Amino acid sequence: MRITRVETFAVPPRWLFCRIETDSGLVGWGEPVIEGRAQTVRTAVGELAEQFLVGADPLRIEDHWQLMTKGSFYRGGPVLSSAVAGLDQALWDIAGKAYAAPAHQLLGGPVRERVRAYCWVGGDEPAAVRDQVTAQVEAGFTAVKMNASGRTDRLPTTAALDAIARRAEAAREALGPEGDFAVDFHGRLTTAGARRALDVLEPYGPLFVEEPVLPEYTHLIGQVTGSTTVPVATGERLFSRTQVLPALQAGVAVIQPDLSHAGGLSEARRIASLAETFDALVAPHCPLGPLALAASLQLAFCTPNFLIQEQSIGIHYHSGAELLDYVLDREVFRFHEGHLLRPTGPGLGVTIDERAVREADGTAADWHNPTWRHPDGSFAEW
Repeated sequence: MRITRVETFAVPPRWLFCRIETDSGLVGWGEPVIEGRAQTVRTAVGELAEQFLVGADPLRIEDHWQLMTKGSFYRGGPVLSSAVAGLDQALWDIAGKAYAAPAHQLLGGPVRERVRAYCWVGGDEPAAVRDQVTAQVEAGFTAVKMNASGRTDRLPTTAALDAIARRAEAAREALGPEGDFAVDFHGRLTTAGARRALDVLEPYGPLFVEEPVLPEYTHLIGQVTGSTTVPVATGERLFSRTQVLPALQAGVAVIQPDLSHAGGLSEARRIASLAETFDALVAPHCPLGPLALAASLQLAFCTPNFLIQEQSIGIHYHSGAELLDYVLDREVFRFHEGHLLRPTGPGLGVTIDERAVREADGTAADWHNPTWRHPDGSFAEW
């Protein structure tokens, strides 16, 4: 079996899919994308495919991963890692179809039969947070995630800290003692600011706080983990085992590799194993499309130290399309009391609606995240 063609498709709302075709008729799908840099990643996918994949045996997944990540003198970074990630997902999809097994079965088999998932909730005021969390509880979910704040000073004021606490209090009231909420800081605070913010969150028992500091300050994150009993999570902007290692050494409790950014299923599996040696849990980052979620689930079902799965169905910033628009078998992504059941289909376990993907290709304007500024005109973290 040989790879004959690699195609990419930029589809709404902000996703990039890749399709690997073989001379045997087997086809694999993946999702290589950086939100806001889809076209850049698309170019990288084409370069990697032409240099390393077309004409090669698709079942040599590890060899391909090594060549794609190390075959150039300049390596690494989010663009290349994301291009590799989607291609790696597609290769695992082909392998599963070739062996008539889900990818997680090829990675050692399932360790659970369902995975817990959480929903994103918005709302700037406590009442709005309470209403949105209540709606998700009524829909059967037992966990949610929300932003700690909107635009904020990197060293938060007393008023800003009070607002963070009131939002957390509203979430806890809606969830009760059995539910969980996570808080995402998006790296908007300094290390000192994060310590202060976690102090006000601690009474409400969040499941974890995400990215309390920017990834470039991972060498300081130990100051945060050492100052609180709140579990600290990070990893969506870390793309390899070597980048994750300092965070684990600093005492991070939860690692969040993104399977469309961190080298695909191959590298995310190794990141999860590394995290296990530090007694850390894995919660794959996934605000993306159906293939990223399908790959994340394959990891979740074969990973002993898995915690919870992010997913983007109904997320507030999708515009123009939804995750389910591109799949034929929506049952795979149907929730059961806030959980997703183990997929049994081959490969990534999802059937893509190829006609819908081809029709959608190129129909959406390039997505870019908002650019924020502080009242004094200086740059603010989004």
